[in-house]
Amino acid sequence: MWWVLGGIVAIAGGTFAYFYVYDRWVQRDHAIRRNFPIYGRFRYIMENLGEYFRQYWFTADWEERPFNRLTRAWVYRSAKAVSNYVAFGSEVDAQQPGHIYFLHSAFPVNDDEAEPYTGKWIGKGVVSNPFKPNSFFNISGMSYGALSSAAVTALSEGAALAGIWLDTGEGGLSPYHLKGNCDVIFQIGTAKYGVRDKEGRLDETKLAAIAALPQVKMFCVKLSQGAKPGRGGILPAAKVNDEIAGIRLIEAHKASISPSRHPEITDVRSLVNFIGRVRDVTNKPVGIKMALGDERFIDALFEYLRERPMEAPDFIQLDGGEGGTGAAPAPLADYVGQSIVQALPLLAEKRRQYGLRNRIRIIASGKLLTPDKVAWALCQGADFVVSARGYMFALGCIQAMKCNTGHCPTGVTSNEPRFMRGLDPARKAVRVANYAKAVQHDVEAIAHACGCKSPRDLKSHHVRVQGEVLKL
Repeated sequence: MWWVLGGIVAIAGGTFAYFYVYDRWVQRDHAIRRNFPIYGRFRYIMENLGEYFRQYWFTADWEERPFNRLTRAWVYRSAKAVSNYVAFGSEVDAQQPGHIYFLHSAFPVNDDEAEPYTGKWIGKGVVSNPFKPNSFFNISGMSYGALSSAAVTALSEGAALAGIWLDTGEGGLSPYHLKGNCDVIFQIGTAKYGVRDKEGRLDETKLAAIAALPQVKMFCVKLSQGAKPGRGGILPAAKVNDEIAGIRLIEAHKASISPSRHPEITDVRSLVNFIGRVRDVTNKPVGIKMALGDERFIDALFEYLRERPMEAPDFIQLDGGEGGTGAAPAPLADYVGQSIVQALPLLAEKRRQYGLRNRIRIIASGKLLTPDKVAWALCQGADFVVSARGYMFALGCIQAMKCNTGHCPTGVTSNEPRFMRGLDPARKAVRVANYAKAVQHDVEAIAHACGCKSPRDLKSHHVRVQGEVLKL
């Protein structure tokens, strides 16, 4: 027994001696470790663990970014079908600038008077295969590769259970997107993954093959993304395995970086022509995704379309500057692009001014993942709302902020088997559906309180923001 303890002490002593010598006289990268050998290492350990300690021990429920604990807890409880009823009173500070509140009616709608959401047609009268979604709240674009195969499978199966659509993201159409047989929106990014030729140009034969799939309901031409406007998508080399490379039609084990824009789209006219080209091949609704920057672009686009509304995009997915991503340069994520708070009311008003309200649908995204934010967006003119990170929370995401590393501890954004094994697609699919239904139910409750029989009847006069500036 004593010799075992002696051996342990000897090994520990040798290890400490090695680190002392290495820190003190060999390594030159870290001043703290050079000046304070061994225990200087604890500074780096605590720095790495700090975000986890702060999240659970030191940060108040409403302080975290990008999503505070109150928001995440609401999604977690909804996904688990646990009651979100509160007791004693709200924890939300109603006097805080940016607080959303709705103006309830003196004559709210009773349950037996409510009308089920009937949807809105997209592309009707323009294409022979228009689309009428069953839900106003759906799943935003998340690529396979950025998300694990287990996560995408769970989203697909959950979307089918809830009757909502799933956007592929710009990474192409994977078998996992089709696993649940849900409605799918195919996104055409600037690299045209999945529908590209060897030079990265649009391959109409590949596009037509995807359009022939009955699950694929619409096509979305991505111009920009809220988290990185002016920069294409980024997938680190470590995530580009053979399967992902085959789906995207790119070289394996090399970083996949999309161009900043579509090479063939240089102005409004070429944008409209590209939309028409995709529509002619697919004969399904085609829209665009963008973050709003210089608003003169909207005036130029709508002015061009005023005389030719049939050439307009069937929808515009408007991404706020606060939108999420797997990887983006910090200056673009933090300082470029208009917030959905400013951009959505502006786009809706421009659409009305140019007489395109009944032609172009608006899909809003960007931190809109709880009923108050979704209802606010509908009030401001959005026809549909989509969320990515809300559904990631439903899958079990803990906001570890490791999406770009391949080491997501919950397996949501990692394809490494040791992490992904913890994510059971069948069980998580149920949570995805629960979350979608909870948002739908609570938005309907807000609408009924405002005297509206359906969420589609919500208007701007039903909502107010404390201090007139919404904070997401």
